[in-house]
Amino acid sequence: MNNFVSVIQFFLFVTAELTVLFLGISTVVTIILMYMPQDKLKNWLAHRGIWGNFLGATVGSLTPFCACSTIPMTLGMLSAGAPFGSVMSFIIASPLLNPIIISMVWVLMGTKASLIYFFVTFFGSILFGVFLEKIGGAKYVKKVRIQSKCCCANNESVNIPINFSKKLKASFISAWSDFRAILIYLLIGISIGAVIYGYIPQNFVTKIAGPNNPFAIPIAAIIGVPLYIRAETAIPIGLALSQKGMSMGAVIALIIGGAGMAIPEMIMLAGIFKKRLVSAIVIVIWATAVIGGYVFNSML
Repeated sequence: MNNFVSVIQFFLFVTAELTVLFLGISTVVTIILMYMPQDKLKNWLAHRGIWGNFLGATVGSLTPFCACSTIPMTLGMLSAGAPFGSVMSFIIASPLLNPIIISMVWVLMGTKASLIYFFVTFFGSILFGVFLEKIGGAKYVKKVRIQSKCCCANNESVNIPINFSKKLKASFISAWSDFRAILIYLLIGISIGAVIYGYIPQNFVTKIAGPNNPFAIPIAAIIGVPLYIRAETAIPIGLALSQKGMSMGAVIALIIGGAGMAIPEMIMLAGIFKKRLVSAIVIVIWATAVIGGYVFNSML
C-alpha cells in the first residue's frame, strides 16, 4: 500500500509540474518566435566559419521544431546557400536544445544539471557541425525537395496578431494545442516513471546502471534510440531512475540518445541525406550523449 501511495504521489506531482512548465515555456517561446521570422533565422546561418556553426547551434536552441518543420527548414537553408557546417550544427542542436527539454531538466533535476546539459549539447553541436563539414559531408546531400505542411506552432503560414495581448492569447492557444498533442506521451512517461519509483528496488537499478558501472552511459545512449517516443516521455522516466540510483550521466545519455536520434526524424533525414551522412549524424549524437554522460558524472 505504501508503494501504491508513492506511485500516485509521483504521478500527480510530476503531471502537475510538467503541465504548468510545458504550457508556460511553450507560450513564451511561441511569442518570441512571432518576432523572429524564419527568413531572418536563415540569414543568420549564412555566416561562414566557426561563427556560422555558433549561430546554427543558437538558432537550433531557440526553435523547438518538430521533425515536420526541421526538415523543410534544413532544405531551405541548404538551397539558400547556407554553409553546410552551420546547417549540421542546427540539425544537431534543434532536438537536443529544445527549450522545453532544457526547462524540464532544470525543474526536475536542478539548475546545475540543466546548465551542464545545455553547454555539453550546445558546444557539441558546434564542434560536430565543424567535424561533419571537414570530413566532406556536403557531398552526401541528395538533390531533392520535400514539401511538408508543418504541424508545429511556429508555422509561418499562421497569421501573426499585431498587438501583444492577442499574441499572448494566440501563443497560449498554440501551446495548449501542442500540449494536447503530446499529452498521451507525457502521461505514458510519467506512468512508467511512477511504477519505477514505487516498485523497482533501488539496489537493482544501482547495480545495473549506477555510477560504479563504467558501461552504463554508452549502453543508456544506445537504449534511448529504440525506446524513443518523445523527449517529454523520457525525462520523467529518467527522473524516476535517477531517484532509484541510476547515475545522472546515464540518465542524461538516455535523454540525449532518444531526443537526438529520434527514429521519425532520422527517417526524414534519410530523404535528403545519403546513408553515410545519416549514419555519421547518428554516431555524432551518440558520441555527444556518451561525452555528456561522463561529464555529468564527473561534475555532479
